[in-house]
Amino acid sequence: MGNHKYGVVLDAGSSGTRVYVYRWDDPSHARKYASASELRSIPEIRTKRKWTKKVKPGVSTFHDKPDAVGNDHLAPLFEHALQHIPKKERPSTPLFLLATAGMRLVKENERKRLLGEICSYARRHTEFLLPDCATHIQVIPGETEGLYGWIAANYLLGGFDDPKAHETHEHAKKGHHTYGFLDMGGASAQIAFAPNATESAKHADDLKLLRLRRLDGQNMDYRVFVTTWLGFGVNEARRRYVERLKEASAADGVLELPDPCLPKGLLRSLDGKEIEDPKEAKKSVHLLGTGKFAECERTTYPLLDKDKPCTNAPCLLNGQHVPAIDFDVNHFVGVSEYWHTTHEIFEDKHSTKAYDFATYQKRVKEFCEQDWNSIEKDVNAQKYGKSVDEDAAMDVCFKASWIINVLHDGIGIPRVGIEPTGKSSHNGTEEVIEAVKEKGFMDTFRPVDKIEDVEVSWTLGRMVLYVASQVPPAETKGVLALPVGFGNNVATANGVPPGFMYGGSGPPVHQPTLPAGNNYSTPADPHWHDALWREGDTAPRRIPGLLLFLLIAGLAGLLLIGRERRRKLLNICTSSVKGKRRRILGSAGTITYERVAQTGDGSPTFELGSFDEEEGWRVPKMHGGLYDGPGLGPYAGLGSAYGVETRDRLATRSREVSPSRSTARARSPLPPR
Repeated sequence: MGNHKYGVVLDAGSSGTRVYVYRWDDPSHARKYASASELRSIPEIRTKRKWTKKVKPGVSTFHDKPDAVGNDHLAPLFEHALQHIPKKERPSTPLFLLATAGMRLVKENERKRLLGEICSYARRHTEFLLPDCATHIQVIPGETEGLYGWIAANYLLGGFDDPKAHETHEHAKKGHHTYGFLDMGGASAQIAFAPNATESAKHADDLKLLRLRRLDGQNMDYRVFVTTWLGFGVNEARRRYVERLKEASAADGVLELPDPCLPKGLLRSLDGKEIEDPKEAKKSVHLLGTGKFAECERTTYPLLDKDKPCTNAPCLLNGQHVPAIDFDVNHFVGVSEYWHTTHEIFEDKHSTKAYDFATYQKRVKEFCEQDWNSIEKDVNAQKYGKSVDEDAAMDVCFKASWIINVLHDGIGIPRVGIEPTGKSSHNGTEEVIEAVKEKGFMDTFRPVDKIEDVEVSWTLGRMVLYVASQVPPAETKGVLALPVGFGNNVATANGVPPGFMYGGSGPPVHQPTLPAGNNYSTPADPHWHDALWREGDTAPRRIPGLLLFLLIAGLAGLLLIGRERRRKLLNICTSSVKGKRRRILGSAGTITYERVAQTGDGSPTFELGSFDEEEGWRVPKMHGGLYDGPGLGPYAGLGSAYGVETRDRLATRSREVSPSRSTARARSPLPPR
């Protein structure tokens, strides 16, 4: 096996699915050559632009035809990923398909069938590591999506680096070295940040415990607040805005609704299409752009729903609880619409410059108060770039007003250039993202798309969590290594809170050396019968029907053979079982897996692992939560060292195994893998 490891994550969104391929050095190899600062960081993860690919439409469109999702949707994505991963590394490459907003709207029974078919197709057509469908192929809630985004942003910005290794890092001087994260799509918006110490203690029950691991094997714990606002994405906000315009102008015969959020003179239907012929506009209710941006801001402000009752103060938007934000230490990055709306048109030639409220508002106002005919000519002349079409130009005024309201009146981010921002020395658009690498940016808010040519995507956050879980923990005698992942911020005896999502594919396999007799409990690996009935694969769903069919067929056969034959068959079965029991009990070479402890009771139990054609039998499992399968490194084979042996192993110390027994073993078929 090589030193490079790979991972594949598919972002199954509402409009399409994008595949990302990531690569990192094997942690056991990387730590041998790492510098002191690299050891105190999460392993470096690499990706390239050509390693991504997107197909449309979204996977949710296959909710009523799951059998087609493989060939019609997944095939080109899997083929693209396979092209960039060496063949020998594919069996150890984890595959994740994580669906978001679109799949959350699909009916539960249809969602289960579709996810099951996705997992089954992936197992049939790729060699990727996919041990558990429920973990690797799933629909994630908005809060999880926000947390993954927070991980990705802080990983790229150096928020997880050891602050002691960066004494010049201005952002970390107050003991708070992580960044806040804001994301906005079409349907929802998310916020994620680590509150200051005071707020963390006050709102501990509202936080998520996130545990990562550095290359040196030391764990890092963070308490993060994450929430999502459904209906607060730009498209849903626009829909609610149009509904309110209709309600405000409800009167018989009124067909034209003035819209200050559209450029002056633009005629548009209620569903967002431009009306080019004024005569057509007179036939139905439509919108007429007035190009008054200040009025647009005032009209969109009520959409924040800040007047809703707040049952758990403090609240920001829609009556939803959010701990108080200390903007002196919490500096936010914004992705998706926060980036596109602030840079797509208004910062086309200044993509690396910081968000400046005063400058941004001025540019938006100048643009939106133009006549639509002038804007249309500039768009066709590609004045704003090739990616800006007429639809984008029609939408940007509403989006800009919504972004401004959410940021400053909703979340409370100070208006740079107008409101005081503490001790920040930010001077407008002259500060660039390059400052992040030098000292950490000190702006309260900065829109970003890429950092050092890497897209700030929540999929990267999921892979950071996985890679951190693959780092062997630092060896601490007598102390159980806590697993990488996230869950409720609740203290537990084993360090695994309820609902804990493991960073890897399940409970960790790497554990430190522990003295015999310690009884640590961690979730055990599922047995074969658990895996048999687990969701996510199509085959298990057929098993109950098959078993029922065999049972019915067997009963029918017994009825047909007659009473006399049934009695004879019963006598044969009974005598056969008794004979086997006598032979087994009388055998001198009996093998049992009862423990024989050399140092007293309390030693963990073992069982033989599965057989591997290349490596032989796996290292025995210890059900005390210590060892599980290959990859244990220095902890493999420690059973006898701690005084636990099987009786047949003890027996072989005083006698040779008989030739007949050896021959029998050689001829017996290998157990299934």
